[in-house]
Amino acid sequence: MITKPILNADEAIRAVTDGMIVLVPGFLACGTPETLIDALIAAGTKDLTAVCNDSAYPDRGIGKLIRARRLRRFITTHQGTNSDMKNRATSSDDGGIQVELVPQGTLIERLRSGGAGLGGVLTPTGIGTPVENGKQKIAVNGRDYLLELPLRGDVALIRAETADRAGNLIYRHTARNYNPVMATAADRVIAEVARVVELGELDPDRVETPGIYVDVLVLRP
Repeated sequence: MITKPILNADEAIRAVTDGMIVLVPGFLACGTPETLIDALIAAGTKDLTAVCNDSAYPDRGIGKLIRARRLRRFITTHQGTNSDMKNRATSSDDGGIQVELVPQGTLIERLRSGGAGLGGVLTPTGIGTPVENGKQKIAVNGRDYLLELPLRGDVALIRAETADRAGNLIYRHTARNYNPVMATAADRVIAEVARVVELGELDPDRVETPGIYVDVLVLRP
């Protein structure tokens, strides 16, 4: 069985370069890999497109990337908890953060489609609202649906509790939120974990992300 490299955060984050699409899990920073976020800021990486459920808080989670002005574009479902977004959010490319607001269920299904190699997902959410602008509408059995296209990232920054040396991951309670789905929807997956155990120590029934999706492990302090 192939084992995964265990790097420090600074080494692992070199895979993230300017302008990439980065998938960042977390719900109000719960489940967000803080060690990797800090390393990304220290590296000076900029002009990123980030995909995250929300903007967290100015001093936590993806909010630290927002405060450090590292995002060019932000695909999210909610931004009201982060005061920094009041002056940074924009719908056009005018030097702020270009924000694309997506219904929460639609965002996770777009990511799931990207991870599964599907062509998209049909959803009634957004019909008759500005969400449908510019999107293809398809009628099924007399009901209209929007075709929402799949969403993938260049890199996913994952937070798990435990990994084995093959990269199989177990999460801690609700901190899993977006982590398992985002781990399937990126070209490279960097997993920040609290501990790494030997092969055979994890109960296979508890593994939530198979190691085949994971490229690199980082032990957080």
